[in-house]
Order: sequence, then C-alpha cells, then structure tokens
Amino acid sequence: MIDIKTMALTGIALSGAFITDLLGGWDTGLQSLFIFMAIDYTTGLIVAGVFKKSQKSKRGALESYAAWKGLLRKGMSLAVVLIACRLDLLLQTTIIRDATVIAYVVNELLSITENIGLMGVPLPKIITNAIEALKERE
Repeated sequence: MIDIKTMALTGIALSGAFITDLLGGWDTGLQSLFIFMAIDYTTGLIVAGVFKKSQKSKRGALESYAAWKGLLRKGMSLAVVLIACRLDLLLQTTIIRDATVIAYVVNELLSITENIGLMGVPLPKIITNAIEALKERE
C-alpha cells in the first residue's frame, strides 16, 4: 500500500513537471532564473533581518508584508515567462521566452548585487562585468 508521504511527493513532482512544462521546459535559463530568484529573496531577508537596511520597509527591518509582496512579484514574473512561452508557441519561435527569461535574470542579478552592497560585501570585477554584458544583451 502506498503511504501518504509517497503520494504527496508524487503530487509535488507532477505539479513541478507540469509547471516547468508550461514555462517552456527546465532549461538553463529557467534554472538560472529560479536560482537567482531564490538567492535574491534570501539576500533580501538577510538584509532586512540581520542588517536592518532594507529599502522595502520603513524601519529597514524584516516585515512580513514586504516579504509577501516580494514573493508575489516573483510569481508575476513567472506568469510573464508563461505568457512569453505561449506567444513563442503561437509564433513557432523561442525568442520571446528566452529574451524574457534573460531580462528577469538580469533584474534578479541587479537586485542581488544591491542586496550584497547593502551588506557591505565587495563584488569581484568579473561579476560586475558579467552583469554589464547581460544588460547589453538584454
């Protein structure tokens, strides 16, 4: 007999597969976007919770409303990727989705860079150069 844990994990896996299929597949671009979103959210929590320097709240401290708004923004970014993917399917291209993913990756990188700067951590020149190159590509 299948236990509840196995059924739950199967449901989660199927949901994840369905969502990634809707977003155009689990390619390098989408993987990078999810990783950068997670890093951005985490660094934002650290800036607010530990350093109390968040620009998203009045006191600079951790605030559940600001954190919730951040998650909603990331969800809407993924909705835009979904729309871009569907447009690509209609036009039989991959350009719109790829450009959209790259644009959001650059946006996440800029936010991560801002968060790291608020923590007082210097960034290596190679990373700032890569960000500039991605901006130009966008």
